[in-house]
Amino acid sequence: MLETSFTIMLVVFTLTIILMLWRPLGINETIPTTIGAAIVLYTGIVSWDDVIGILLIVNGPALTILSTIMMTIVLDSIGFFRWIALNIVNNSKGSGIRLYLFTNLLCFFMTMLFNNDGSILITTPIIIYIVKILKLKPHQILPYLISGALIATAASAPIAVSNISNLIALKIVGLSLNSYVQMMFIPSMLGILTIAVLMFHYFKNNIPKKINTIQLKLDPHNMQYKYSHPLEIKSDNTIIDWKLFKISLIIVVATRASFFVLSPLGIATEWVGLIGAATLVLLRWIKTGTGIFDIVKKTPWHILLFAFNMYVLVYGLKNIGLNDFIVLSIKGFVELDPLNATFVMGLLSTSFSNLFNNLPAVMISTLTIIDMDLDPLLLQVAYLANVIGSDIGALLTPIGTLATLIWMFILKKNSINISWGQYLKITLFVIPIGLIVSLLSLYLWVIWLFD
Repeated sequence: MLETSFTIMLVVFTLTIILMLWRPLGINETIPTTIGAAIVLYTGIVSWDDVIGILLIVNGPALTILSTIMMTIVLDSIGFFRWIALNIVNNSKGSGIRLYLFTNLLCFFMTMLFNNDGSILITTPIIIYIVKILKLKPHQILPYLISGALIATAASAPIAVSNISNLIALKIVGLSLNSYVQMMFIPSMLGILTIAVLMFHYFKNNIPKKINTIQLKLDPHNMQYKYSHPLEIKSDNTIIDWKLFKISLIIVVATRASFFVLSPLGIATEWVGLIGAATLVLLRWIKTGTGIFDIVKKTPWHILLFAFNMYVLVYGLKNIGLNDFIVLSIKGFVELDPLNATFVMGLLSTSFSNLFNNLPAVMISTLTIIDMDLDPLLLQVAYLANVIGSDIGALLTPIGTLATLIWMFILKKNSINISWGQYLKITLFVIPIGLIVSLLSLYLWVIWLFD
């Protein structure tokens, strides 16, 4: 019976991951994971008691991420992201290098403000819009798109609330949001800065020195942006309700800050996020009369089912003994000291992420860490190294994260072809170095904090 369950689980998991990444006929990644999870539940590899535990783990993080995505939909509807695109071009003042810096900063802050998948959904169309109105050549477009995607995805490491897999793992380990930031912010930021510097060095000959300019002025009488330029933009003005605009930004920032202020008081992040999203939706309805139809339509509700399905599959692997095998293989190395724990778990998570995506990878690695029965400091270091591997190390290949898969899909939809070869050529140069800097910084930072 055990051999049968082992065979079924490996076949189901392998086929599910292949279909999830391949997405034949454009099917949503939730479909193969739902089928896979259903088979695992039907065969009894995962019990219904396991399911209850999974729901308790997954529901909070998934609702937190959904609330931030709902906020992005509202901001998009009031012209926030188009305003950003025009201002980035305007403030670049004809400098391609300044434009490169601004687009990277945009991608970083959008992830910090929302989450990595939401940031990719927001920033990729903005960057495509910018490079198209500037009529950049194909080799000039590449630096902006690839650097933006890598920075947006890596930026989910400094704070846990920017990535659903981070939040799920955080709940398992029992580390608070504030402790996570205290231990993780500096090391991961050093890794992100390393990646940014290396990418600029790699792309510096492709980044145009001069770009077209745009003069953007605000008419105070009718609160419209009017601009004149040599570029082809479909409309001549953009109407923005500035009062709604400013209040909306305050709500978003206040919600984000409340995660860290209220979490130590025992208030769950999902409630903070949902209240913030509901407040923003209500404000828009009062000011513009726009209801919730667009939010219901555009919000990826399937993320709840996707996260649940992936956890069912990971629990299936755990139940057939995968975690026991990993524990036996690496526990002796991990428990030696924090340096070993950092690099073993960081490289393991990186390998798993690039083999079958970072969401199942970080879940498998986190459950493995729990099963090792480590002392508190080693457990936390191993967990944070695991996150660095799944957020930064996973960027080595396009299948490493869901965010990069979404990015590739958006590019294809906009007839922009970036091959695996082009992607790997840059990531093989920047990601291993950024990963090592992050892991080494984590070890040194934690040792300094707790010495």
